[in-house]
Amino acid sequence: MTDDLQPFKMITPAPSECGCGAPATFTLLSRPGKDLPFVEDEIDTPAGSVPRIATRLTAGDWWGTIRTRWGVGRMTYGIPPGLYAIGTPNAQSEVLVTANYKLTFDLVRRAMAGGDFWILVLNSAAINVWCAAGKGTFGTDELIRSITSAKLDRIVGHRRVIAPQLGAPGIAAHKVKEATGFKVVFGPVRIEDLPVFLAAGKKASPDMRRKRFPLRERVVLIPVELVTAAKWMLLLSIAFFLLSGLGHPAGYWAGAMSSGVMATAAFAGILLGGAILTPILLPWLPGRAFSVKSLPVGMALGAVVVTLFGGDLGGWSGRFEASAWMLIIPALTAFLAMNFTGASTYTSLSGVQKEMRVGLPLQLVGAAAGLMLWITSRFTA
Repeated sequence: MTDDLQPFKMITPAPSECGCGAPATFTLLSRPGKDLPFVEDEIDTPAGSVPRIATRLTAGDWWGTIRTRWGVGRMTYGIPPGLYAIGTPNAQSEVLVTANYKLTFDLVRRAMAGGDFWILVLNSAAINVWCAAGKGTFGTDELIRSITSAKLDRIVGHRRVIAPQLGAPGIAAHKVKEATGFKVVFGPVRIEDLPVFLAAGKKASPDMRRKRFPLRERVVLIPVELVTAAKWMLLLSIAFFLLSGLGHPAGYWAGAMSSGVMATAAFAGILLGGAILTPILLPWLPGRAFSVKSLPVGMALGAVVVTLFGGDLGGWSGRFEASAWMLIIPALTAFLAMNFTGASTYTSLSGVQKEMRVGLPLQLVGAAAGLMLWITSRFTA
């Protein structure tokens, strides 16, 4: 492979209902080079030099992971696609296929430490394998292009590549075989199972084929959703705080310090319920749809906010205000919780679309009715 880095074509993935982020548009480099921070040196092959990568993550790698988890540069956290080497691979070494999302790439190279492998990185537009397979950027055409571009037939003597199971929805193995002569073997769901899978003769146990959604995987999704939602909750809190003083019999600032504080607590509760508690409590919440699962959480938080921050419920103003938040909090909590739908293990594209068709109108009606009641409470004695 050559060292010169030529501009790679601009990629704009199609939008999807997958809850893995918005489409990205950015420019990558056509071939990996030796100047990349995770490249140690190069290996000579019949098709040219191939970068040999480190399997130990540096402080910079971990810092990049933290920043990405909190949504900083998440949609452009990619590496140049192409062929890489781990250890000292030869013509009989396995070829592992992965995405050019840096977090995924780091997991693969760390899991395969101590071995000798070729790593074929597809241009997934810096999206993880699962989401990229659904969006169409990790699929048949890109795998064929990558095998051909890397001149893999000149580097390995066998004719197989090992692709991640979660990428299977985007890959038509028979078409890859027809176009390149390479057979696609689907590996296990979890990257950490790859060494065991290979040691077992590329055979996966039933457990390796099962995708779970444990607490750790749910919690790691929280920060990016939290950061995104927090911006809107802050703006809404400020707006409601400033509007809360209107029409209050005791004066503007008295209203702002009572109803405004209640509104601020309400939006904090919405953020807590939709972006944190629902994914954490997911297995124990009733229902299947995220919008349904979040309802008990939203209703409970609404009751807490009304109890702790509500005013005099003996008057109509207090009753309208309490009723308003009992509608708004569950509705917006459900809206935030739906962001996790595409990242779960039991939803499909059709399921996500169905939930949005049913859930979004109901959430809109609930929030609108609550807003009307809240406005009414401003001008009711």
